[in-house]
Amino acid sequence: MRHRSDKRSIREKSAAELWPPLRRFVETDAAIGQWALKGGPARRFIYEFIRFGIKQAWACLFGGIMVFLVLATRLLYPVHAPLARYDFLFLAALGVQATLILLRFESLAEAGVIFVFHVVGTAMELFKTAQGSWVYPEEAFFRIGGAPLFTGFMYACVGSYMMRAWALFDFRFTNHPPLWQVGALAAAIYVNFFAHHYVADMRILLFAASAAIFWRTTIYYRIHHSWRTMPLLLAAFLASCFIWFAENIATYSHVWLYPDQMAAWKPVGIGKLGSWFLLQIVSYALVALACKPQPPDDAPLEESRARHGDRLASKSRISA
Repeated sequence: MRHRSDKRSIREKSAAELWPPLRRFVETDAAIGQWALKGGPARRFIYEFIRFGIKQAWACLFGGIMVFLVLATRLLYPVHAPLARYDFLFLAALGVQATLILLRFESLAEAGVIFVFHVVGTAMELFKTAQGSWVYPEEAFFRIGGAPLFTGFMYACVGSYMMRAWALFDFRFTNHPPLWQVGALAAAIYVNFFAHHYVADMRILLFAASAAIFWRTTIYYRIHHSWRTMPLLLAAFLASCFIWFAENIATYSHVWLYPDQMAAWKPVGIGKLGSWFLLQIVSYALVALACKPQPPDDAPLEESRARHGDRLASKSRISA
């Protein structure tokens, strides 16, 4: 059933409607969408492809800002500045997070989940740096042991992306495993990140368990007015590739370095994709526990069509 625009909850509005600078463009987008729908398959594909890219960029907003800051400070930040580079990154990340909340880019509920990512990531950083798995070669005031405090925000980037993508694409699922299975798998993966320093590495079994639990799970996501689908395992792998690429930018920027990069930088080994894939499962579990996966239905599609109808009607009234 269609709801009137003034009675929609904040989550039923599009991301563009929630931010005033973008709100003025929603009517133009509705007109372009109508033009695409009246065309052939090629026109609709191009429109959805561009729309998909824009939504992905919007979901990556916090992570993109952090990657930009990491690279920019490597190239431009003064070497002898009174404020250490790592401390600048920490304070900048705090400022960015606060700004996103104040401008309603993120809700307080989303920020709460992202904070959990921060805590989980910082705990791992403290342990891994103590073990010498990687190092942060620069000085910092805001740090605990060998881990500067901005590092937790690098994990928060993953949480921010997942939370925003879930809302932007209206994720739905078929054949989703019970959440207790997802949580148990995530806990086992997280423990293994620590335990493999002392006992046998169980990641092969964890890969197999991930495949067994999720092999039938399909993500339904909405780009425009219809559902598109993708296997969840494929989505996790593609996200892992993206994080691996961002990690290469970060290590090139000397934000952190692996032992084999200390003498001279070289690309992060492709084997790290496996670690990032497993971390994706942990990340997904945290977000799934908060968002509660649901099966596909017509409600998001109807709401999308209703929004676009309202926008086209508004554009017509203004034109008249």
